[in-house]
Amino acid sequence: MGAPLTPVDEVLDYLISKADCVVEKEWVELQYARDRVLASDVVSAINVPLMDNSAMDGYAINTNDISVGDELVVSDRIPAGKTGQDLVSGTVARIFTGAPVPRGANAVVMQELTEKVGDKVRISEMPGEGVNIRRAGQDIDQGTTILQVGRRLRAQDLGLIASVGCDRVQVFRRLKIAVMSTGDELIEPPVPLQPGQIYNSNHPTLIAMIHQLGMEPVDIGLVEDSAEATEKALKDAAGKADCIVSTGGVSVGEEDYVKSTVERLGRLELWRIAMKPGKPLAFGYIDETPFFGLPGNPVSSFVTFLIVARPFFLKLQGCYELRLPSMTAPAEFAMKPGLRREYCRVRVEYDGSGKEVVTNFDNQGSGVLSSVSWANGLAEIEMGREINPGDLIKVYLLPDA
Repeated sequence: MGAPLTPVDEVLDYLISKADCVVEKEWVELQYARDRVLASDVVSAINVPLMDNSAMDGYAINTNDISVGDELVVSDRIPAGKTGQDLVSGTVARIFTGAPVPRGANAVVMQELTEKVGDKVRISEMPGEGVNIRRAGQDIDQGTTILQVGRRLRAQDLGLIASVGCDRVQVFRRLKIAVMSTGDELIEPPVPLQPGQIYNSNHPTLIAMIHQLGMEPVDIGLVEDSAEATEKALKDAAGKADCIVSTGGVSVGEEDYVKSTVERLGRLELWRIAMKPGKPLAFGYIDETPFFGLPGNPVSSFVTFLIVARPFFLKLQGCYELRLPSMTAPAEFAMKPGLRREYCRVRVEYDGSGKEVVTNFDNQGSGVLSSVSWANGLAEIEMGREINPGDLIKVYLLPDA
């Protein structure tokens, strides 16, 4: 009998404990900062908004010195970007959205609740004090930490940073991840296939997912199935990158050279994991460069990268959010109990009543790449659990799903 399979959670805990963040930092302009990881807190030097301003087009008023039905003099006109005079008692000031509220005003009445009477204005409904005024610091107080170290920046985060007057952020250096594929049966498109050959789909998938993480792929390419070529490629990868990801060559076949070469050049710390798809997964080091050997089957490679390798890479990159976002919803399918934790390719959809439900792809084979293109999530089904329609299941949402 072979060695027992390592549980997924045990593997993840071990890997995360081994991942030390890269230490190099750099400053980048906001336009280039999407998906980068903050290396220092972003603290606001200003109030946002900077001063009380109008939330509406209308009239700035003081509710204490006017009444509904009065014909009121318009004493000022305040467009956005301009500062008006102090409000004259018993008058109104024409004001536009975003314009500073004049001193002496305590509310803004929206334009729709007023009518023009010659060159004067009549109010049909009196707002309460403070209505339609956005107070200084209502969004952000001066001195507030708006984003913390370890935040992987999204487009909306960049807008938030710009709103407090920053044009650059300090981020960790991009992690470099070497990507290599093994297997003499693999052919790069568009070369015509010969009998027994398949196109290399893992390579572009992994490179795209590394780009998606905001990291830098280092393309080692397709490596022939030989001990000499495998050793040369792994040494090359270790010298060029912070981590190595290889697909194929970690099973028990006579032509699977990656596992034995890793053991010879460094050390193998994990091999074979209790998950489906993805059992033949390896982790170790080439010298001191972390190495992931993912399965060669394309679905297994995709799933193990997202579930196992991705949290490790994010921790190395300095992120504090490591796992894919998840949700719970009822299954619309049945499954028999399995011997490993299974990650089914599923879609989260809405039924006729607008409730979320989870449907699965008919063929869950590890070579059925169409299943991952169709899916927007991975349903995590624990070992030994039977699933019936209506059972609540946990779904990890795929990036950009």
